[in-house]
This record gives sequence, structure tokens and C-alpha cells, in this order.
Amino acid sequence: MNTKFLGTGVALVTPFKSDLTIDHEALSNIVNFNIENGVEYLVICGTTGESVTITKEEKKAVIKTISEANKGRVPMVLGIGGNNTMQVIEEIKSTDLSGIDAILSVSPYYSKPTQEGLYQHFRAIAEASPIDIILYNVPGRTSKNMEPSTTLRLANDFSNIIAVKEAGNNMAQYLELIKNKPEDFMIISGDDDLALGVVLAGGSGVISVIGQGFPKEFSEMIRLGLNGKAKAAYQLHFKLMDVIGYIFEENNPAGIKAVFEALKLCRDTVRLPLVPASHGLKNKIQQFVSSF
Repeated sequence: MNTKFLGTGVALVTPFKSDLTIDHEALSNIVNFNIENGVEYLVICGTTGESVTITKEEKKAVIKTISEANKGRVPMVLGIGGNNTMQVIEEIKSTDLSGIDAILSVSPYYSKPTQEGLYQHFRAIAEASPIDIILYNVPGRTSKNMEPSTTLRLANDFSNIIAVKEAGNNMAQYLELIKNKPEDFMIISGDDDLALGVVLAGGSGVISVIGQGFPKEFSEMIRLGLNGKAKAAYQLHFKLMDVIGYIFEENNPAGIKAVFEALKLCRDTVRLPLVPASHGLKNKIQQFVSSF
């Protein structure tokens, strides 16, 4: 098993200034805040990073800023995915992947392929990628669930497909994957509310949204879970449970950016079609952060 992805990875936000340009200073501060508080790895330009509204040049700049702030301290995962297989392969081939430890590739959205289509999409990506791949199944965003049989088929057929970030919010599906996976294949939770239960059942950790706002507590919770210390881990889970609900109440990443605004790490600015968290939600988040 690739132990560099055991524990807590954080799906980093992309902070924006009031004029909607990227706030690279805030991004560096968020990277340092997370590494200094114990997260195991960083995920760049995923959904939470508003990847669909960032240009190619901005993505390069974000990678550069995070890499320079990281200074090789923790592994880095880069989001490269989409519903145009040829375009995904072209991006992989044209991207400087030095310093990147794996690609996180989302299941194709909008097109709603069959399970065979999903398999062939990821087969093509696996055959083209020079580095490891973490599959990303998030049916709430893609409108198509990648069934465990498809994930496991890919896991068995391609040695560079090393993990799945499973985000179907379906505990039965997690358990089926954990029960039947190859020994060295990792099941990584993409659901913050289920992450501890997944780890206790045999999962490898989490790629988290809330973890970047409370990295010390969240990453410690996951480490306790990996060590089978359920009671102590659940004490931390219960402390964070309310805010996990808050940040997904309206849209992601508006919720976690409201957390960062309360922590004075970045503005709550998001790019359309997303809008910032409502006044009422920001008040709840502010009160939670102030009392935490």
C-alpha cells in the first residue's frame, strides 16, 4: 500500500481577492497552516478549489504557489479530470508533474456513461499517466455512480490506479469496496461526515474539506481511527460534527471559505455561478469558530 496517502489529505480552496483574482499570499498561508497542524497530504485544484472556473494559466500558478509553500514537506495530489477523455489525457501529457505524487481524476460528469464507459475512460487515463491515479467517484456531482464492481475491476487491472476517493455518502458501498478490494488498494473517504466510520471499517483515510479549517483536530481524529482508538476519535468527531454540516449547507466551497474568513486566513469570495454563504450561515459558522 502507498502509505504516503494514509491519513488526512485536504482538498485545498483557491482563495480569491475582492476583484476575483487569486490571492496567492492567502493560499500560501493556508498551506502552511495545514502542514504545521498535521495533515498528511495536499490536494490541488479539486472541486473545492473551484477548478471548473480557473483558467489553465491560473491552475499553473496555483500549483506553483502550493509547491513553493509546501517545500516538499508533504505529498501533493493534482486534480485532472473531466468528461472529455482525450482532453484529460492531453492535460496529463502537457502538465509538468514533477513534484506531484498522484492525479485525482473525477468520474465523467454530465455525459452519464455506462459502467463500461467509465471503465474505458479510466483505462485510457491509466495507460497515459506517468504517475499514480486516485479515482474520484462523486455521483452527487456527476449524476452517475461508479459501482464497486467497476472500481474494483480498475483496481485489479491497473497497478497505477492506487485508490478511490469515494464520495457517494453511501456506507454500504464503502463497506463493499473495503471488503472486496485488492490488499494494496486504498479506499479514501470523500465524505467528511462518514470519514471516521470508513477508517474504522478499514479505509485508508480521507480527502477532506473541513479538515483544512480544523487540521489539527481532524487529522488527529483520523489518526486515532487508523489506530483503532474509536472512543477518542469519536470525541473529536462530535466536536466537529456541527460545522461539518454547516459547510455543506449551501454550497462547497462557500462554507469552508466562510470558516477561513472567520479564521482570518482568506476572504469568503467565490466565483460565479457560486455565491458566498448567506448571512445566516456565516453567523452560525462564526459562532462555532469563536467558541471552538
